[in-house]
Amino acid sequence: MPYRHASNTAYGTLFMRGVHQLLDDKPLILDDPVALTLLGEDTVRQIKNTRDHHQALEARALRTHVVVRSRFTEDRLAEAVGRGIRQYVILGAGFDTFAYRQPVWAKELKIFEVDQPETQALKRLQLKRAGISPPPNLSFVSIDFEHESLGEGLQRNRVSFAEPSFFSWLGVTMYLKENAIDAVLRTIAQFPKESEVVFTFAKPPDTLSAHERSIHASLSKIVTGAGEPFVSFFTHATIEIKLRQAGYKHIAFLSKEEAEERYFCQRSSDLYIPRRSTIACASL
Repeated sequence: MPYRHASNTAYGTLFMRGVHQLLDDKPLILDDPVALTLLGEDTVRQIKNTRDHHQALEARALRTHVVVRSRFTEDRLAEAVGRGIRQYVILGAGFDTFAYRQPVWAKELKIFEVDQPETQALKRLQLKRAGISPPPNLSFVSIDFEHESLGEGLQRNRVSFAEPSFFSWLGVTMYLKENAIDAVLRTIAQFPKESEVVFTFAKPPDTLSAHERSIHASLSKIVTGAGEPFVSFFTHATIEIKLRQAGYKHIAFLSKEEAEERYFCQRSSDLYIPRRSTIACASL
């Protein structure tokens, strides 16, 4: 990565979305052609030439989680737009591509991509290299969390705290300490009633089955090697307590049964569906 402190795991997520476009059966869970454009022709060739590597169980399991969490978030966002929400804040946006492939129903949204300056700078560089222009309804929000809080950064970038909003926060909490996670949840809870957040978390390894522990161990080795080790783990019960204490009224977790009904019943069995979800949604 050309930027010293840009997130390697954020780029890895983009890579997995690209693999999904190229190698997984149709219909795709997440249709994301922009991911391939950002990755570039050389990386696309590399993926095609290493097909067998991407069909290993651990790779399929992680890829499934990555595409399902994005698809579920975008489905929830569509429902939120249907009830009148017009402000979308993507926390830890990384290489998220929603703003660059947004459907017609999203055109009235104000979209804010929030991330560390280094990761955001790298993304903007790759967008430019790929010939992708940011849409007019997108704003980049660079926040150096060593010097300001999330709330301060949002206010500085004219995110309206008076407007019901939808937040996505995917693949981030496991890299943060618990007090930082609590602070973000409290900041979102300052927004008006009907605001919603979809986020992911990691379960304690000792609560996993032997099969799940093997997958977790493989992933943990990868992210530690990338310099971004897992820090925080939570059970469903602990997450629900945190959300209740922060003021959230409606809390749910994407279940295996709901995921199967939404995304897998019309597909082949090429992807691996985790038995227990780590995708939560909560509204005020």
